[in-house]
Amino acid sequence: MDNIHAPTVPSGESSRPLANGNAAHLSFAELQAKKDNMEAELKALSGVLDSHGVNMNTPLTTADGFPRADIDVAQIRTTRSRIIYLRNDYKDLMNTIEKYLHEHFASLKDTEGGSAAASSSSAATNNPAGILGDSIPDTLDETFARVNSVAANSPAESAGLKAGDEIRNFGYVNKGNNDGLKKVAECVQGNQGQRVLVKVSRRTDGGQRQELRLNLVPRSDWGGRGLLGCHILPI
Repeated sequence: MDNIHAPTVPSGESSRPLANGNAAHLSFAELQAKKDNMEAELKALSGVLDSHGVNMNTPLTTADGFPRADIDVAQIRTTRSRIIYLRNDYKDLMNTIEKYLHEHFASLKDTEGGSAAASSSSAATNNPAGILGDSIPDTLDETFARVNSVAANSPAESAGLKAGDEIRNFGYVNKGNNDGLKKVAECVQGNQGQRVLVKVSRRTDGGQRQELRLNLVPRSDWGGRGLLGCHILPI
């Protein structure tokens, strides 16, 4: 007998065309629209599970091994399967968006001349924590959050975050869509083990502003609480 707790289809990579299929050829606005659509569907599917009082790991059988009669087991299995597919596609899409951003910034830096490119290359070589550059030549988003504290040996510390850093972008989250930092939490949960591009503004000892792009990898196995190991407050 099939495992009743498993989704109705295998939980590996989707066999259907990916939701972000050919995403590399889309504009940033189209990529953003796909991301928003995926997030909306994942939220709706989560609501389906909530309506049954279950989550992705809730047992679907009774203590003696029979399907539970108080919930719609078939619908829950189908919903779980769709969530797994979307999560896989969402990670692929976010990787595509990140690649797009890296290429975009690289092209902007190329226009600044050979000396700027050499300086950027040197900075990347000397920043194993993931700091990609000291300045960002495009228009900057407003800051919306401040790093209040960073735990030792945490993913946040490994990425280069420091207390006092002000966040302009956290992955796809910015001042206009952060929803009281709720979207930051969603971005973290949806990208465990994946790189998230974080743009921060840091005040130096001389009082000047340093604009940084950091690669942060949320993970739970670092030995402390949470997936980041830092405390972020809204501005």
